[in-house]
Amino acid sequence: MKISRDSADGRNAFTAYGDGWVEVNGQRHAASLVVSGDRLDAGWPARSVDALTRSDFEAIAAMKPELVLLGTGKAFRFPEPALLAPLHEARIGVEVMDTQAACRTYNILLGEGRNVLAALIVP
Repeated sequence: MKISRDSADGRNAFTAYGDGWVEVNGQRHAASLVVSGDRLDAGWPARSVDALTRSDFEAIAAMKPELVLLGTGKAFRFPEPALLAPLHEARIGVEVMDTQAACRTYNILLGEGRNVLAALIVP
């Protein structure tokens, strides 16, 4: 599905998504990734909710976003709450949703000028 968006002023935004992939600024990615307005890390090691570790969230907390959108793949699955502790300790908000919903929500928040980060599991 293509995503139409208002201007994000040269920042990273999702332009499409489908089964097993997402597209950032017209570039397709078929593996898990972390995206913020000024950063794209296509090497995020998370492959499933069950494979998430505390260190995954410590690395995200170090990026100092205001809000993290965790996309859990095709379906919503909440991770073990203790894994999210680094975000809570850093007073970073976190919302968990399926990956496609995270893409749409990210673009809305980015368009509002929020310091948002999407950590997406792309199955």
